[in-house]
Amino acid sequence: MEPPSPTKAIDTTKTKPSTTLSMEGVTIMEPSPLRKMFAVASIGAGIQFGWALQLSLLTPYVQLLGVPHAAASFIWLCGPISGLVVQPIVGYYSDGCTSRFGRRRPFILGGAIAVAIAVFLIGYAADIGHAAGDDITKKTRPRAVAVFVIGFWILDVANNTLQGPCRAFLADLAASDQRKTRIANGFFSFFMAVGNVLGYAAGAYPNLHKIFPFTQTNACDVFCANLKTCFFFSIILLLSLATVALLYVKDKQVPPRAMEEDAQPSCFFQLFGALKELKKPMWMLMMVTAINWVAWFPYFLFDTDWMGREVYGGTAGEDAYARGVRAGSMGLLINSVVLGFMSLAVEPLGKMVGGVKRLWAIVNFILAIGFGITVVITKVAEHQRHLNPAAVGHPSDGVYIGAMAFFAVLGIPLAVTFSVPFALASIYSSASGAGQGLSLGVLNLSIVVPQMVVSALSGPWDALFGGGNLPAFMVGAVAAALSAIMAVILLPTPKPADEAKAQSMMAGGFH
Repeated sequence: MEPPSPTKAIDTTKTKPSTTLSMEGVTIMEPSPLRKMFAVASIGAGIQFGWALQLSLLTPYVQLLGVPHAAASFIWLCGPISGLVVQPIVGYYSDGCTSRFGRRRPFILGGAIAVAIAVFLIGYAADIGHAAGDDITKKTRPRAVAVFVIGFWILDVANNTLQGPCRAFLADLAASDQRKTRIANGFFSFFMAVGNVLGYAAGAYPNLHKIFPFTQTNACDVFCANLKTCFFFSIILLLSLATVALLYVKDKQVPPRAMEEDAQPSCFFQLFGALKELKKPMWMLMMVTAINWVAWFPYFLFDTDWMGREVYGGTAGEDAYARGVRAGSMGLLINSVVLGFMSLAVEPLGKMVGGVKRLWAIVNFILAIGFGITVVITKVAEHQRHLNPAAVGHPSDGVYIGAMAFFAVLGIPLAVTFSVPFALASIYSSASGAGQGLSLGVLNLSIVVPQMVVSALSGPWDALFGGGNLPAFMVGAVAAALSAIMAVILLPTPKPADEAKAQSMMAGGFH
């Protein structure tokens, strides 16, 4: 969706960066210096630090508060719902915001403050619940759960409020300069990788709470205190980076008249209207993407819980479970490192195997095999604990290495998933003459809708087979293999010229 602004962006080198010229009544914006893009992109590290903590620690934490494993996945419905609703609304209104502080900065500041409030509620949920009357000797703490859920939903909404305007701000600063757009996307992807590594490292360190001894209380054990400390660092990092960027980088202000002259239909009207105009290749891509995300979301939901429960043999609240969750965070750190390096190799690998469509199919088979390996790792760990009860919380080196290898290998298909579907959407929309912005927005529907389905069904599905995480992982394996076959059979093979047009998107990455 084009911003409702009278400005026209051109690429020129005759004037200093970030200057504004007037030519025959038309305002001409030049790209900003790279240092300003670097400053804005650095906010991505703060955003992703919080996401990493959310993905690695919050499913185990909510079970510590007494939510059954079968019901824990329902809480994660917020992520896809907020992605579906909040991002389009925030993007639409930030495009035309007439604040004197600019159109992106108010949303970024508001999102950062909301994140700080949310993580405070999450970190102190056990303490607030205890103060409100929870009996900490009982397994379930209903008041703490209520505070956690409120904080969790605020956190997801706030993160979605932050991420969209940050990317849009970078696009504004690039001013349609393709080279600087690619560099800006590269900066953002780099800082998100940094945030991932820092977040998972924080979650894997068992003694982080000793930095802030006051975090451990009667209602908040060591695991809870570590999570609370991680979130303190999350607040400090995000607010520091956002403050520096928002004070240093000025934002374009949209005149009210431009809003009236260039009024657009609502974002949802445009989004769902675009569904009627989709060509067959985009429908096929949406179908394959939806099945692919049915495969991925059980991993995002239950990766660290699988380590604590099946690999280390613990239950929520036990030391063995906490050790497993920390090991899972280390696995996610390794996964992020592989993801970062693999992101740089997606383009050459696509050429090597005969196109990005074929590459996507290959890595989806790798994903299916990876999920299958979780059964082997789990059964070996269970057999060791059966022979030696002392192995609870202390799996053998072979089991540990196998689990870490699982996390590492999945970094390969994850890097492709974060880039190739969006590159294909760009290719198909270019070939059909459709708008790329709306095409990518429509593709997002095929990501968030499967997430809502998996969030609603995976817990009861696991309970149907006796609990644990393997039933959901097996659904993921089947979905991954199916999406690989569908990619080969259903997706049109892009022409070399069309594929070349999408290389800038793949080079920039997508998270």
